[in-house]
Order: sequence, then C-alpha cells, then structure tokens
Amino acid sequence: MKKPSSEYMDCLTVAVRVRGPFFDLDSSGVVWHGRYFQYFELARCALLEFIGYSYDEMAASGVLWPVADSTVRYLRPLALNQDVLVSARLRQWEMRIVIDYRIVDASGTLYTRATTTQVPVDAETRELTFGSPEILVGSVRTRLRAIGSTEP
Repeated sequence: MKKPSSEYMDCLTVAVRVRGPFFDLDSSGVVWHGRYFQYFELARCALLEFIGYSYDEMAASGVLWPVADSTVRYLRPLALNQDVLVSARLRQWEMRIVIDYRIVDASGTLYTRATTTQVPVDAETRELTFGSPEILVGSVRTRLRAIGSTEP
C-alpha cells in the first residue's frame, strides 16, 4: 500500500473548540492530564460523524472499537478557560482505526499531540476481527469522493 499524501489525509480531519473549565484543573492550576482524553473523544466523535461512521453506525455494524493503544506528548500545559482547537485526523481505517490528535491555540501554537489505535472486535463474540467492516471502509471512500479527493 502506498503512503497517502498529507493533502489526502487533511481531507479526513475535523476540529472542535474546547475551553478548559475549572473542574478540569489539577492542584497546580492547569488542565489535568487525564482530561485530555475527553477532549480527544470530542474530536474523535466529530470525525467519525463526519465520515459517516458514528457510534450508532458502529453499533449497527456489530463491531466494537476498543482503544488498544494511545500515546500522548504534552508539550505545554492548558490553562483555565483557555480556548483551543482539538483536531482529529483519520490516518488508518482499513485494518484498524488510527487517529492523530493535535491541540493548538488560536495562534497555532501546538500544546499536545497524541494518537489512538482502535481495533475491531466482534460485538457478539468479543473476539478480535481481521480488518474493518465494509461500512467503515465504504463510508471513508464516500466521504473522500464527496470532498473531491482521490484515494491513495
């Protein structure tokens, strides 16, 4: 499989605005590191809805998608009421779902980058399955055609 171009991958990116509330802060007055995963989830949900494979479609497809791996690089702390954009970019979808995240402020300063890997599991048997269901692959292809991109 050839490597997709960055232009192609940017077509599969969605961003949501988040403002760090008081209850997300830790004792040092910055957003607690564990809350970042909730911010990633907000962006992931928006991305999945954008490609037409929301959690409702997942449930209907009979496939569960547990997170099997995650990595986070905290570059700068987020402060109380700081407005940021959390972007989610779909990088892989044919065998598993790999999403890259970035948290940036209005000036484009990068605060955090992360990746999650989700694997397909049969909802009935709870066993790992080989490859993504056609509904996901087809949804991505449909989205790419709708925005005028060609697949790699």
